[in-house]
Amino acid sequence: MIDDPLTWLFRQMVRARNASYDRGRAEVRKLRLPVISVGNLSVGGSGKTPFVQTLGRWLNAQGVAYDILTRGYGRESHGVLMVETLGTAATFGDEPLLLARSLGVPVFVGEDRYEAGRAAEAFAGKSAYSARLHILDDGFQHRRLHRDFDIVLLTPGDLHGRMLPFGRMREPLRSLDRAHAVVAPEDLDSLLAEPNVWHIKRRLVLPSPAPTRPLAFCGLARPKQFWQALADIGIYPVGTYAFGDHHKYKPRDIALLQRLAKLHDANGFLTTEKDMVKLDAKELAPIVAPELRIELENANARFGGMLEVAGVR
Repeated sequence: MIDDPLTWLFRQMVRARNASYDRGRAEVRKLRLPVISVGNLSVGGSGKTPFVQTLGRWLNAQGVAYDILTRGYGRESHGVLMVETLGTAATFGDEPLLLARSLGVPVFVGEDRYEAGRAAEAFAGKSAYSARLHILDDGFQHRRLHRDFDIVLLTPGDLHGRMLPFGRMREPLRSLDRAHAVVAPEDLDSLLAEPNVWHIKRRLVLPSPAPTRPLAFCGLARPKQFWQALADIGIYPVGTYAFGDHHKYKPRDIALLQRLAKLHDANGFLTTEKDMVKLDAKELAPIVAPELRIELENANARFGGMLEVAGVR
């Protein structure tokens, strides 16, 4: 496929930027603690947040203290902040707030992840919580920060995806050569030449009780994945509605959802955990958010080897 001029230009910019880091011309800053990055090649919808939750829960179970560094996409604040679990998505971003609430560990947001890491290490030095590593969320393209282990999540669409601005790819597939581990569903295995592929399975777990005739809605980059995940566990909503990725819910959106529920004779709502943190549940009661669980094959061996390579003590 021949690139259009804008795609060609973006590809050349990505190539030049990566070359400057690969050849040591661009500055890379290193934090005191090891950094484990979880990222992807494309824009949105790869499951980074659920994977970070899976990794975080494993670390919690092993007694390995850590913190999370993330940009806080979509927040209305600026600078480096430590996420407050009783705060709002407007202040901290929906994904950082979800991670802080679900994992119970310090989460720091900041446009500059190095400065966020320095704030995290300063916090650890003043508190009883002594992190042994940083998890860098959505960090594969953030090359100015040194990382000790790079995990990249791959989706089926990445194999034949187009580069930005008309496609979804932030980097070409050859960039996987920088990754220590590539996370992909088993059905992609035969199509990948990468030596270190981690196989995953995804499934939704629906809380009980749940509406029997739900209206499902979400603000995701790839809403069809959510509808399909619901169908995979036998949930067929009476209606669906997709907002834009990282959508900020306003009163008119709530009114729209209430009208749609009435139109479809729904008896409740289903949405994602990421959307749930941005909503007042009382306005759409009853409403539930299924938990997306990512199950990693040989998790103990994979994550244990990761800690060894990263030099986590």
